[in-house]
Amino acid sequence: MASSFPPLDLAGRLHRAGLRLKKGLGQNFLIDEAALARIAQAAGATSADTILEIGAGIGNLTRHLAASGAQVVAVEIDERLLALLEETVGDLGNVRVVPGDILKLRLGRLLEDREAGRYIAVGNLPYYITSAVIERLLESDPRPATIVLTVQWEVAERICARPGRMSLLAVSVQYFGQPEILERLPAGSFVPAPEVDSAIVRITVDPEIPPPAERRAFFRVAKAGFSQRRKQLVNSLAGGMALSRGETLAALGRAGVEATRRAETLSLDEWGALSRELQRDVPQPPG
Repeated sequence: MASSFPPLDLAGRLHRAGLRLKKGLGQNFLIDEAALARIAQAAGATSADTILEIGAGIGNLTRHLAASGAQVVAVEIDERLLALLEETVGDLGNVRVVPGDILKLRLGRLLEDREAGRYIAVGNLPYYITSAVIERLLESDPRPATIVLTVQWEVAERICARPGRMSLLAVSVQYFGQPEILERLPAGSFVPAPEVDSAIVRITVDPEIPPPAERRAFFRVAKAGFSQRRKQLVNSLAGGMALSRGETLAALGRAGVEATRRAETLSLDEWGALSRELQRDVPQPPG
């Protein structure tokens, strides 16, 4: 059952502390308590699990996550907010506040004290680091079982796109798991209100993924395919992988992919088949 909390007086607490939010950090805090509760509910954590919260702010969402009984590791990059965050969650024994940049912190170190339960990542992400954070989470060891994020609506649509509207971001996420949009959040749910709506996205991460060498090969091909997305695959792949047009056409034919198609139209299975065929012709980089 969703937890219920009185709203935090975000504006008042920031004013009393003499703080202004930093536009450069993409600070738009979700203040809709019902939406915060639904995010925590979507994470589905139990007391046996560990939650890594990215961008805890002053603890708006942290309280809801902690109500599950899970161990919460709350990461916040803005040192000015740490005192307010501690003020919100300081009496909660299952919350550990960690100052730092999620893109620089060692995730394994953050989670080394967790019990045997699942690891779940949750966060309200600014646009400019969304792709980088998702990539970090999915490529890390350990890998989260579930990721629940608040992102801009357009980014949510890109993550969940189907063949015909695929992007490298969609391919990168769907390679590791199944994303879904749970809810649209109007701009007025945030302070300060962003210019666009947002969405709650949940990614259920596959427990088994291909080995590192296979992953590197797959993404080498996908990145080449999307490097010139307006071009036909035969041209973007030949240029991106330093192959002759003949070699590229042969690989496309073996994979059953028409040379005139564009990267956005391919399914994950087609990228996989194409990757396997192209590796026959391309020397693999070391490491």
